[in-house]
Amino acid sequence: MSVLPSRCRKYLDEHAVAFEEVDGPQKAIILRAYPVPSGRFNVEKADFLIVLPNGYPDVRPDMFYALPWLKLVKGDRYPNCADQPFDFSGQRWQRWSRHQDQWRPGIDGIWTMLRRLDAALEAAA
Repeated sequence: MSVLPSRCRKYLDEHAVAFEEVDGPQKAIILRAYPVPSGRFNVEKADFLIVLPNGYPDVRPDMFYALPWLKLVKGDRYPNCADQPFDFSGQRWQRWSRHQDQWRPGIDGIWTMLRRLDAALEAAA
Protein backbone atom coordinates (compact mmCIF):
# COMPACT_ATOMS: atom_id res chain seq x y z
CA MET A 1 0.00 0.00 0.00
CA SER A 2 1.15 3.49 -0.78
CA VAL A 3 1.33 6.13 1.94
CA LEU A 4 2.12 9.02 -0.41
CA PRO A 5 -0.36 10.66 -2.74
CA SER A 6 0.39 9.91 -6.39
CA ARG A 7 1.56 13.47 -7.11
CA CYS A 8 4.17 13.20 -4.33
CA ARG A 9 5.43 9.84 -5.63
CA LYS A 10 5.52 11.26 -9.15
CA TYR A 11 7.58 14.25 -7.96
CA LEU A 12 10.14 12.03 -6.24
CA ASP A 13 10.36 9.72 -9.26
CA GLU A 14 10.76 12.63 -11.70
CA HIS A 15 13.56 14.09 -9.54
CA ALA A 16 15.31 10.72 -9.16
CA VAL A 17 14.96 10.73 -5.37
CA ALA A 18 15.24 7.19 -4.02
CA PHE A 19 12.61 6.60 -1.37
CA GLU A 20 10.80 3.95 0.61
CA GLU A 21 7.27 4.24 1.93
CA VAL A 22 6.62 2.92 5.44
CA ASP A 23 3.06 1.87 6.20
CA GLY A 24 2.74 1.05 9.87
CA PRO A 25 1.50 2.57 13.09
CA GLN A 26 3.24 5.74 11.90
CA LYS A 27 3.23 6.36 8.17
CA ALA A 28 6.46 7.77 6.80
CA ILE A 29 8.85 7.95 3.91
CA ILE A 30 12.57 7.40 3.98
CA LEU A 31 14.69 9.25 1.45
CA ARG A 32 17.54 6.85 0.68
CA ALA A 33 21.14 8.01 0.18
CA TYR A 34 20.03 11.63 -0.11
CA PRO A 35 22.97 13.97 -0.81
CA VAL A 36 23.99 16.50 1.84
CA PRO A 37 25.97 19.69 1.11
CA SER A 38 29.49 18.70 0.12
CA GLY A 39 32.20 19.23 2.71
CA ARG A 40 29.83 20.42 5.45
CA PHE A 41 29.08 17.13 7.18
CA ASN A 42 30.86 13.95 8.21
CA VAL A 43 29.15 12.05 5.34
CA GLU A 44 28.22 12.82 1.73
CA LYS A 45 24.79 11.12 1.82
CA ALA A 46 22.30 10.11 4.47
CA ASP A 47 18.87 8.58 4.80
CA PHE A 48 16.15 11.00 5.90
CA LEU A 49 12.93 10.00 7.59
CA ILE A 50 9.82 12.13 7.21
CA VAL A 51 6.89 11.04 9.37
CA LEU A 52 3.59 11.74 7.65
CA PRO A 53 0.83 12.94 9.97
CA ASN A 54 -2.75 11.75 9.67
CA GLY A 55 -4.38 13.90 7.02
CA TYR A 56 -1.20 14.39 4.95
CA PRO A 57 -0.90 16.20 2.52
CA ASP A 58 -3.49 18.60 3.94
CA VAL A 59 -1.67 18.44 7.29
CA ARG A 60 2.03 19.36 7.32
CA PRO A 61 4.83 17.07 8.45
CA ASP A 62 6.87 18.61 11.24
CA MET A 63 10.48 17.55 11.73
CA PHE A 64 12.80 15.24 9.85
CA TYR A 65 15.34 12.68 11.01
CA ALA A 66 18.72 11.52 9.70
CA LEU A 67 20.76 8.29 9.62
CA PRO A 68 23.66 8.18 10.07
CA TRP A 69 23.74 11.04 12.55
CA LEU A 70 25.20 14.11 10.87
CA LYS A 71 28.00 16.13 12.42
CA LEU A 72 29.33 19.39 11.11
CA VAL A 73 32.90 19.06 9.87
CA LYS A 74 33.66 22.49 11.29
CA GLY A 75 33.79 21.97 15.05
CA ASP A 76 33.07 18.21 14.86
CA ARG A 77 29.68 18.67 16.52
CA TYR A 78 26.01 18.12 15.90
CA PRO A 79 24.13 21.04 14.36
CA ASN A 80 21.99 23.16 16.66
CA CYS A 81 18.73 21.42 17.60
CA ALA A 82 19.86 18.17 15.96
CA ASP A 83 21.26 16.17 18.86
CA GLN A 84 18.29 14.16 20.14
CA PRO A 85 17.34 10.59 19.23
CA PHE A 86 14.07 9.46 17.68
CA ASP A 87 13.32 5.75 17.64
CA PHE A 88 11.54 4.54 14.53
CA SER A 89 11.20 1.05 13.15
CA GLY A 90 14.02 -0.38 15.25
CA GLN A 91 16.52 2.37 14.46
CA ARG A 92 17.67 5.42 16.43
CA TRP A 93 17.43 8.44 14.13
CA GLN A 94 18.91 11.91 14.64
CA ARG A 95 16.05 14.35 15.18
CA TRP A 96 16.35 17.66 13.34
CA SER A 97 14.00 19.93 15.25
CA ARG A 98 12.96 22.28 12.48
CA HIS A 99 9.40 23.55 12.60
CA GLN A 100 7.47 25.27 9.88
CA ASP A 101 4.05 26.70 10.61
CA GLN A 102 3.26 27.63 7.03
CA TRP A 103 1.64 24.87 5.01
CA ARG A 104 -0.83 25.34 2.20
CA PRO A 105 -3.32 22.45 1.95
CA GLY A 106 -3.82 21.46 -1.66
CA ILE A 107 -0.60 23.20 -2.74
CA ASP A 108 2.25 21.92 -0.57
CA GLY A 109 3.52 18.37 -0.63
CA ILE A 110 6.71 16.35 -0.43
CA TRP A 111 8.48 18.96 -2.61
CA THR A 112 7.92 21.48 0.19
CA MET A 113 9.51 19.13 2.72
CA LEU A 114 12.52 18.57 0.44
CA ARG A 115 13.03 22.34 0.13
CA ARG A 116 12.82 22.65 3.93
CA LEU A 117 15.27 19.77 4.40
CA ASP A 118 17.74 21.23 1.86
CA ALA A 119 17.49 24.68 3.45
CA ALA A 120 18.06 23.26 6.94
CA LEU A 121 21.14 21.35 5.78
CA GLU A 122 22.56 24.47 4.09
CA ALA A 123 21.89 26.66 7.14
CA ALA A 124 23.05 24.15 9.77
CA ALA A 125 25.31 25.75 12.36
